[in-house]
Amino acid sequence: MVEAPATEEGWFALHEFRSIDWDAWRNAPDRKRERAVEEGRSYLQHREALATADAGDSALFSVLGHKADLLTIHFRPTLDELSTIERGFENTALAEFTTTESSYVSVTEVSGYVSDAYFEDGEDADIDEGLRRYIEGKLKPEIPDDEYVSFYPMSKRRGEEYNWYDLSFEERADLMSGHGEVGREYAGRIKQVIASSVGFDDHEWGVTLFGSDPIDIKDIVYEMRFDEASSRYGEFGRFYVGRRFPPSDLGAYLAGEAVPTGNDRADAHGHHGEGDTHGHHGESGSAHGDHPHGGEGSGGEGDHPHGAADAGTAADDDGGPRDDDGGSPDDGIRGELADLDIYAGKPHGEDVFATVLYSEADVDELFGEVEGLRANFDHYGTHVKTAVYEGRATDRAAVVSLWETASAAETAAGFLSELPGVVGRAGEESGFGTMGMFYTVKPEHREDFTDTFDEVGEALAGMDGHLETDLMVNVEDENDMFIASQWRAKDDAMEFFGSEEFRETVQWGREVLADRPRHVFLA
Repeated sequence: MVEAPATEEGWFALHEFRSIDWDAWRNAPDRKRERAVEEGRSYLQHREALATADAGDSALFSVLGHKADLLTIHFRPTLDELSTIERGFENTALAEFTTTESSYVSVTEVSGYVSDAYFEDGEDADIDEGLRRYIEGKLKPEIPDDEYVSFYPMSKRRGEEYNWYDLSFEERADLMSGHGEVGREYAGRIKQVIASSVGFDDHEWGVTLFGSDPIDIKDIVYEMRFDEASSRYGEFGRFYVGRRFPPSDLGAYLAGEAVPTGNDRADAHGHHGEGDTHGHHGESGSAHGDHPHGGEGSGGEGDHPHGAADAGTAADDDGGPRDDDGGSPDDGIRGELADLDIYAGKPHGEDVFATVLYSEADVDELFGEVEGLRANFDHYGTHVKTAVYEGRATDRAAVVSLWETASAAETAAGFLSELPGVVGRAGEESGFGTMGMFYTVKPEHREDFTDTFDEVGEALAGMDGHLETDLMVNVEDENDMFIASQWRAKDDAMEFFGSEEFRETVQWGREVLADRPRHVFLA
């Protein structure tokens, strides 16, 4: 008997496709339509905000073409939760004006093609954290902020000439590896969620593609058709394409207006919407810089060369930072620094989100891999930059990817985590991390800057609670740097930020920088 690859399952998925009875809608009295809109909107907003769930994700899309009008996608830990969601909609006044055209039930999974060690040893497997995070993202996916979606079911062919299930594990693994190479060419442009429907629905998998450009969706499917795993062994069902819009625009959609209207951006993506108690993009520990740690403080104008990490911040709807519980970031570390009259941020409007991964691979090899991913990231409208920084005091390098949104940075992390030699991710270290902002130093002051850093580093080495500090330099631009520090605890770092040595360094730094540092928040 041919060996079946091991699998591990995660969240269950429900895709519901509904059509509107437009004749009934047009002929209904205004009061009845208003009630339908209000109940439908409330129902969908609660699903997106996870108001009745501990975990998962939901989103609403308008479907193009005759197959359906609306698509709702739900990921939840149990099938029972999906059953409750399905029945709950039928109790709304909006349900009277809709019919279910199709639905699809599946469960996210990873298989033995990903890592033999993971399945042989389970949680004790000796695999790097990057792969572990990649697997976790596949099992518990978040719906990205990208506007467009494509869904299709597929199966592996079981014909007389080509039968996927007659191939050996090694043959299937080789084909899947080649298939994955095509997908990696779209890193940063397409997020893919593959869920198994064996025993649950008519096909064997349901594939959901998210992207900001619908042409990218077309192109990735087109290219994969030429890959042997698809050309010989793939069989596909119906394709659906849609565009995401917030539940608050439901009335506009039913009135025939263009959606999303842009009037409620927060609700357009439930991760940051009202009532979201989960803070999907604000759960990082401490580190330095981008969503993960940076600061926009009230300490005054000017820039300092080393900012404190503000753990657990997310982007507010106007682009400014806020705490996960909706409070001001000044309630955290930035506020404490401001109380000490220490500048801890930069002008509003320049904040970005970052994924920072540390690697012990050869820097040249690492840069070659990153360069390929970066070319694909550049197609993505929210990409700011991706670069490799080499440590001066440590043997590891940092891969830094900066984005305009937290969800885009988090999506990029899934691709970057597969880079060689990845040993950790900023924000997940033990103790307390701080990340200096990204500095562009005037070329004539570069040596002065590094010398001063070395002096500060010597002072830090003698401080209680200080574990490690490194000045990391962009391998493509020696004047582009950032500082990463690790502390035993927050109080130890705060003691340094309140010191006279730190104040003097801040003041001096203003004179040697070519531009204001870019402050980041780790995604």
